[in-house]
Amino acid sequence: MNRCYAPHWQVMQKFSNIRGNQSMWCEVWFCLALLAVFLPVKIYPLVFLVASAFFAFDTKGWLRHGWVWFLAVFAGYAAAAFLMGLPAEARELTNFLKLLVNFTFLYAAVAWLVQRHNGRLLQWVDITLHIALALTLLQLLVYHQAAGFRWLGGAATSAQGSALYQYGTYFWGLDDKNMFGARIALLGFVYVLLPTVRRHAIVWWRIALVLLLAWLSLSRTPMVALLMGVGFLVWLAANTRWRVALGVLVVLALPVVAQVVRVGNITASNDGMGVRLTYWKAFFEHFSAISPMGNGFMSGSDFLGRYAAFYHGEPHIHNTFMSCYLDFGIVGLVSYALFLCQYFRFGVQQYGGQWFWWVAAIPLLAIMMILYSGYDNDIVLYLVLAFLLGSAGPVSARHLKGRMG
Repeated sequence: MNRCYAPHWQVMQKFSNIRGNQSMWCEVWFCLALLAVFLPVKIYPLVFLVASAFFAFDTKGWLRHGWVWFLAVFAGYAAAAFLMGLPAEARELTNFLKLLVNFTFLYAAVAWLVQRHNGRLLQWVDITLHIALALTLLQLLVYHQAAGFRWLGGAATSAQGSALYQYGTYFWGLDDKNMFGARIALLGFVYVLLPTVRRHAIVWWRIALVLLLAWLSLSRTPMVALLMGVGFLVWLAANTRWRVALGVLVVLALPVVAQVVRVGNITASNDGMGVRLTYWKAFFEHFSAISPMGNGFMSGSDFLGRYAAFYHGEPHIHNTFMSCYLDFGIVGLVSYALFLCQYFRFGVQQYGGQWFWWVAAIPLLAIMMILYSGYDNDIVLYLVLAFLLGSAGPVSARHLKGRMG
C-alpha cells in the first residue's frame, strides 16, 4: 500500500475529529458569551463576534425563515436611519454597533443550533448559569453589606433601590437596578426552564433562588416577570385541583404583591413606574409629533425632553414597541413585531411543544413592555437560550413533576 495516501476511512475519521473539536470550541464560546455580559469590562461585543465566527464555520448552510427577513428589514431600516442622522454622538454610535453585533450573534447562534443535537451544550449552559447566578447572589449581598443590610426587607421607593447600586462595590452584572433586575428575570427564568426540558421536572429550589435574587435586586421588574412566567408554567403543569388551589393562592397573595410592587407610589414622579407612565402619556398625547417613518435613531431623548412633563435623561421611552415606532416608524414597529412572532413560530415548527414557547415568551414580553430598546444583549441572549431549550424537543406540560433537586 502506498503510505503517501491514508486510507479513505482514516481521512474521514480525521475530518470527523476536526469537526468534533470545532463543535466543542463553539460550545465553549457560547458559554463564554453568556458569562461575558456580566463582566464590568465591556468585552462582550468582541466575545459575541468571535463566537459568531466559530458558529459560522461550524454551520453547513444559510438559515432562511420569515423571522430572518423581518429582522433584516428592521436592522436595515435602523442602519438607514442612523446613517441619515450622521454625524452621530458617541452614545448613538455605541448603540448602533450594539445592534449590529447583537443581531449578528442571534442569527449565527440560531443557524448553528438548528442543525445539531444540543444535549451536551444544555448541560454546559446549566453549569454556566450556576456560576453566573452564584456570582449574582454574591454581588447583591456585597451591595447590601455596603448599605448595612437596611434594605433586605425591600425598598420603600425607587430611589432607595437605586441607591443600593454603588459603583465602588460593583464587580459582576450591572450597576443599574432596572437593567440588572431584568437580566436576573430573563436568565433566571431560563435557569428555571432548564430542568423542564432536560429532566421533565419543575425544580422548586431553582424557583426560590431566582425569586430571592429578584427580591435582593430591589427591582420590581424581575419580580413581576418571574411571577408571571413561573405562575403560567405551574398552571400548565397542574391538574384541575391544583389549579383551583393556585387561583385561591393568587387571590390571597394580591395584597402582598401590591405592597412588593409599591402600587401606592405608582404615579409618583420619583417612582420608576411613575416615570414610565409620564413618558407613555407624552408618547400618546404627542403622537402627531412622531413621523410615520420615525423620528430617527435614538430620538427618545429629544422627544421626551421636549414633550414629557419631566425627563430624567433616559435614552429611550421604556417600552420596546413604542421605542421602535418613535425611532423607526411603521416600518420599524411592524418588522420588529413580525420578527418576534415569526421567531417563536419557527421554534414551534422546528421542535413542537407550543406550550413551552408561550411560557418562554411571557417574561420577555412583560419586560419589553417596560424596558429595553429592542436590540439589547439581554433580549438576544434570551432568544438564543430559549431556542436552545426548545431544541431539546417537545415536553408535555402535564408530565412535568415537581422536585426538590
